[in-house]
Amino acid sequence: MMSLPFFGMCLAFILVMAGRRLASIVVFTFSFAVLLVLFRMHATDALNLNL
Repeated sequence: MMSLPFFGMCLAFILVMAGRRLASIVVFTFSFAVLLVLFRMHATDALNLNL
């Protein structure tokens, strides 16, 4: 699941190198949104600690 934002960022970089600026911005924005959603899910997850 965590690999999705990184694949998206890689695709955005490839699109920039290919000269497709607008497509790169769209892919980057989508990847960043996925990254924020995954961080929110991770940061609010309860810790199961047995002391």
